[in-house]
Amino acid sequence: MTGGFANPGLVADSIVDLCGALGLAVAMATLRRRDPRGALARRFLVAMGLVAALFLLRALGWWSGSVLLGRLALACAALFPLGALTVTEGMLRRHAPRPVKIAVLAGSLLLVLAGLLGFDEPGRTYDLALAGFQLLTIAFCGLLLFRRDQASLTVSENTSVWRLGLCAFLILPFALSDFRELLPGLPVRLGGVGALLLVSILLVTGGAAPARRQRFAMLSLRVVAALLLGLAAALVTPDAGFAHAARLCAVALAGVLAIALAVDALSSAFDAEAPGILDSLARSRAQTREALIAQLATHPLFGSARRLDEAGLADYDPAILRPALHGIGVLHASGRGWPWPATDPAAERLAALMASHAASHLLVLGEAPLDLLLVTVPVVSADPATETALALVRRLLATAPSEAAA
Repeated sequence: MTGGFANPGLVADSIVDLCGALGLAVAMATLRRRDPRGALARRFLVAMGLVAALFLLRALGWWSGSVLLGRLALACAALFPLGALTVTEGMLRRHAPRPVKIAVLAGSLLLVLAGLLGFDEPGRTYDLALAGFQLLTIAFCGLLLFRRDQASLTVSENTSVWRLGLCAFLILPFALSDFRELLPGLPVRLGGVGALLLVSILLVTGGAAPARRQRFAMLSLRVVAALLLGLAAALVTPDAGFAHAARLCAVALAGVLAIALAVDALSSAFDAEAPGILDSLARSRAQTREALIAQLATHPLFGSARRLDEAGLADYDPAILRPALHGIGVLHASGRGWPWPATDPAAERLAALMASHAASHLLVLGEAPLDLLLVTVPVVSADPATETALALVRRLLATAPSEAAA
């Protein structure tokens, strides 16, 4: 459509769609990296690719005024129900009824052909047909998921089916907002926002419950922050009405979600290229405690680590420290979690020991005789993941045979 730059609504729609395409592309790359050869992953990639292509072609068509790009975008939208059905079959590990598969295939092809031939020009009739076809197909996919044979699926598969169905239901209003001919009063299309929310939720639902809650909290913070940013931008805009505020909120939310997906994907890729502490030890062929510590010395956290035996602890009364450290794994220099009061002789000596070596953590590798490892963790690296890694490293080192004992 020409004159798109002068139409605030069209500009907002274009930005939201471009962000949606970017976020879906990032999610596809993440899914491919997690499961490069999985059959279900390939089905998801096809469905997500159709939606990403729809957003990209539609936005480019609006900005360039190209009729061909607009029709290709409609073709992608018409093929999406077919992609949704294939994903549903993959989730259930069952084929859909043959008549339904034929009807969905025929409907998709007819709508693709009608869009390419320009029968969408009247607008409302084609939009009604496309919206009805998509809703009926998604509703049938939801029925298949709801009436599935739960005994034929694993617990994790049943959980994934439930989450996918819930997310698809929640983003349905966002998808309907894309049909401007049916809902002409909406100030901005929200299909891109709905797609970004869907992939963001799906990507944070894995893992243990505590980690999942943390990721949901981060996602909620991003959503709230983006909406507040959009409202703040509306407040500084003179005479901004509801429609303009809604567009700013949609653009801010789409941008924040797309950037967050890209940053998370890059962070995961960088972490995979640079093995962490536990990865290094898991791949190590070292057989003794000394060899493991020598390998750990190549890691930044352990580059300045100091190992002390009873001879090196002579100034700190090993006879007092030995019984006090019985059953202790890791101590933090702050005194957090110490089982002794600050005035206890053992606590005073341990505090002095860690202060003299500027150590943030003390790892007890052996008790008889004492074998301690003092580690300095920078403040920027002191997070729960590092604390957990230190505890696991200490356990691995403590169970490894020592050359002196051998």
